[in-house]
Amino acid sequence: MPNGTVTSADGTTLAYSAWGDGDPIVIIDGATAYRAVTPENAKVGELLADAFRVISYDRRGRGESGDTAPYAIERELEDLSAIIAGPGAGRPATVFAWSSAGFLALNAAQAGVPIARLALFEPPAVADDSRPPLPADYVERVEAAIAAGEPGDAVELFLTASVLMPPEFVAGMRGSDMWPGLEAVAPTLSYDGRQIGDAMSGSPLNAERWDRVDIPVLVMHGDSTWPFLVSGARAVADLLPTAALKPVPGENHSATAEVLAPELRAFAGAA
Repeated sequence: MPNGTVTSADGTTLAYSAWGDGDPIVIIDGATAYRAVTPENAKVGELLADAFRVISYDRRGRGESGDTAPYAIERELEDLSAIIAGPGAGRPATVFAWSSAGFLALNAAQAGVPIARLALFEPPAVADDSRPPLPADYVERVEAAIAAGEPGDAVELFLTASVLMPPEFVAGMRGSDMWPGLEAVAPTLSYDGRQIGDAMSGSPLNAERWDRVDIPVLVMHGDSTWPFLVSGARAVADLLPTAALKPVPGENHSATAEVLAPELRAFAGAA
């Protein structure tokens, strides 16, 4: 498993791991996640290394990657381009995105990043009344907490307003071993919020937002996941003429590598 770094257009250093030597499959983590806390990505890389070059990278501001202010949506699109151009050897990639990273991947495809196909796992769109929408001022409140030196408050807002954890449960988490790690990546919560845009507003998805995405798209959801994640995945798939919706074994916003790898192998190997 070679580890390495690439430099994005604004000079930010991005750390990655790669497996295999075939056509590239790039894995993008969702909110708060990065290589050290998503062992599923490494396992997927190992399972697919016989036929593909699987690349997992730390998004800016997380893990071993750097960051450069100010943030803009375009910076993470440039980051993905740098990963495809570097360890991806410049070949159009299959991009697999967990959760909210699905919106980053769609934004990248819309902007013309060289992506051959997209596989999305439970993009958490809120396009109906299946759950409360993300507050309209969510990004501003996250950034205000960070500016005030209160990353824990930003994490709490994410967990209660986005993940819908009960406030009393989150209060109990503050003293846990995982809390410092969440606070460390708290500044990046607004990054995902900006990539999401209005896709969790409770209103139908904007038909023009991804109207230039004409590549194959596979939208997956666990067969035992929360109902609102099923409706969100369906809303994304229904919006895109080239998309297919597929339930897969796996529950509660996750999937094992043993389930995910065969799905990606079949999809990335499609003509």
